[in-house]
Amino acid sequence: MKVLVTGSKGFIGKNLIAELKNRNYTDIFEYNRDTDPSFLDEYCKHADFVFHLAGANRPQNQSEFMDVNYGLTSTLLESLIKYRNNCPIMFSSSIQANLETPYGTSKKASEDLLLEYRKQSGVRVLIYRFPNVFGKWCKPNYNSVVATFCHNIANDQPIKVNDPNIVMNLVYIDDVVEELINALNDNEHSIDDYCKVPVAYNVTLEKLTNLIYSFKGSREKKSVPDMSNPFIKKLYSTYLSYLPKDQFSYNLNMNIDHRGSFTEFIKTPERGQVSVNISKPGVTKGNHWHHTKNEKFLVVSGNGVIRFRKIDSEEIIEYHVSGEQLEVVDIPTGYTHNIENLGQTDMVTIMWANELFNPEKPDTYYLEV
Repeated sequence: MKVLVTGSKGFIGKNLIAELKNRNYTDIFEYNRDTDPSFLDEYCKHADFVFHLAGANRPQNQSEFMDVNYGLTSTLLESLIKYRNNCPIMFSSSIQANLETPYGTSKKASEDLLLEYRKQSGVRVLIYRFPNVFGKWCKPNYNSVVATFCHNIANDQPIKVNDPNIVMNLVYIDDVVEELINALNDNEHSIDDYCKVPVAYNVTLEKLTNLIYSFKGSREKKSVPDMSNPFIKKLYSTYLSYLPKDQFSYNLNMNIDHRGSFTEFIKTPERGQVSVNISKPGVTKGNHWHHTKNEKFLVVSGNGVIRFRKIDSEEIIEYHVSGEQLEVVDIPTGYTHNIENLGQTDMVTIMWANELFNPEKPDTYYLEV
């Protein structure tokens, strides 16, 4: 299948083309403002499907809205008609098409042109009135609040919130791309004359701002957001894409002594925390037990032994562990336990606990195994 994508270097276009290639679509005609205009005519001759994503959002001259948005749509249809190419057309419109602004008027005029074309030819025309689309590769400080806020907050630049109570309607780029590929395969979500992305989110500007600031602060807190919330998960992925190139990494606070080190890695209120424990050769750590707190130990380098003893028993249970064979060892409640490095090199253990450490209620009681 030969697919024509106008606006191929734009936000939606780049994401769509990347995923089309992931799905082994190889015949993709990419048309953008840098493409020789004569190529569009040739592309229209051979295309089996058109994604018409090109458009002007913030031109220097207001007249460019009609010249680009309506004009390019008209040129596209003229070429398709010339070659009697009745391939389906997907058009990227906007919820602003109902507004009497230069941008909204140009989008509405393009819609009307396409609807008339459908009426006259019977061609399958798919018009999407997109709300605010967010995700990776969106240009900040342009026409996307999410992109601007993510970029500015990640880069320690100020943001401006005029009305925190404004409710935004948002769709995520991966959901948009999934829907567009559904449309390509004749499986779009449509209502009357228009199509829609079935997954959308409503959020106030205040909540959006607070979430993004919390993402920035999560490094210091060693936390990750609530990934069970689909919107937060997608927004966090978007935020990370705007990190400065020299700030992908961040240091952790290593608690170091003669025995080795203990470093907290990730903390989550609902899923506990993950830490990294390094033990020097011959060192034994632990010798304590818990009422409710439970843990999982995973030795990833070196070798040693994890010992257990039920607090009212004399029997000692041993599990030998090694980075050569990854094995998770559960630490049950009511058992005092320790871990000893039996090797000649540092032993590295990933430790998960089901709850965050609370110094006021540590649920940790010293007792030799």
